[in-house]
Amino acid sequence: MHGRMRLALAFVGGLLAMAAVVGVIALASGGDDNGGSVQDVTSGTPRATSGSNGTASNQTTTGDCLSAADIYEEVRPSVVEIDISGSSNFGGTISGTGTGIVLDEEGYILTNNHVIDNADEITVLFEDGDTATAAIVGTDNQNDLAVIKIDPSDHDLVPATLGDSSDLRVGDTVLALGNPFNLEGSLTQGIVSGLDRAYAEGASDRPIRGMIQTDAAINPGNSGGPLIDCHGDVVGVNTLLENPTGDTVNIGVGFAVAVNTVKAELDSLKSNGEIVQHAWLGIAGLDVTSALNDQFDLTVDQGVYVTYVNPDSPADDAGLIGAFETQSEANAASAPVAGGDVIVSADGEDMTSIDQLATYLDRSKSPGDTVELGIVRDGQEQTITATLAPWPSA
Repeated sequence: MHGRMRLALAFVGGLLAMAAVVGVIALASGGDDNGGSVQDVTSGTPRATSGSNGTASNQTTTGDCLSAADIYEEVRPSVVEIDISGSSNFGGTISGTGTGIVLDEEGYILTNNHVIDNADEITVLFEDGDTATAAIVGTDNQNDLAVIKIDPSDHDLVPATLGDSSDLRVGDTVLALGNPFNLEGSLTQGIVSGLDRAYAEGASDRPIRGMIQTDAAINPGNSGGPLIDCHGDVVGVNTLLENPTGDTVNIGVGFAVAVNTVKAELDSLKSNGEIVQHAWLGIAGLDVTSALNDQFDLTVDQGVYVTYVNPDSPADDAGLIGAFETQSEANAASAPVAGGDVIVSADGEDMTSIDQLATYLDRSKSPGDTVELGIVRDGQEQTITATLAPWPSA
């Protein structure tokens, strides 16, 4: 294990950021990386841009599952070690180790952004002992994804097959392959412990949505490596390890970025020099429930109750009103208060939850696009238009 590991704080759960603090550790070994991420309430999820690589799996049956040994033999040539060196923010040098997934025969390799962040030099180590120097091609810090590229001419590249994470069910068998603590090519096995988890680094940061929770052992050095289903297809990118004790140990609660998130922006990540941007509205909100409707006489059965509007955000510029005037008030509150708008539609499409709104904006919109929001204010329906901005940098 090289150097030090970054420990981040994660706020898990509550839409008003009223949640317990847990420790989350990035899974790169060493380095000055940016790994941990945690749930926020402002709207945003992965933007769908382009299709897939490989074939999807059917997780509803297990009769065609491979053995762990067969999966290892099939996938191991597609998994590489990534070693980085660079300059730290304190004037010294850093080094770190993570994992990568070979995407194609052109030399593109997928990993976590925190694995290669701040790297001056990137070396890729293959299963057969060959090495290659890599360059960063595209990054998405907000989904903690990156693509690097090597010269493929001297290497026999074996691309991994990207599956379909929407087919996963809690309880499905999954395996993690990577380089924990510099133990090259380590395979662990577990199950899908949870789906659609969301994490953001702070209360105002964009969450990584749709993450896969697993008890397959993943540790520092596994960052950027594949979470694999029982058919040998990649269904996630191992990214975070919950670590409330602060010790650098696995406690059986790890998280992977879903492969469908990867596939949605793969073309953007492979476009030279591009930093993927996500559309930002700038609100915090709660799902409208019958109890909330009765409490505040919202006059609607479903929608998004706006609890807070970020100052100078697209939502603020459009005139949306939140129930709380400041973020600190919203964070400190034990219950919502009256006075917020209710978003009931976006571009004419009914919105029933904060997650649905976030997903719609990120998959259908880009920074600079406009969205027409149907709202209910004081029992009256009206329409406002917001021009979306890029998500603010962390």
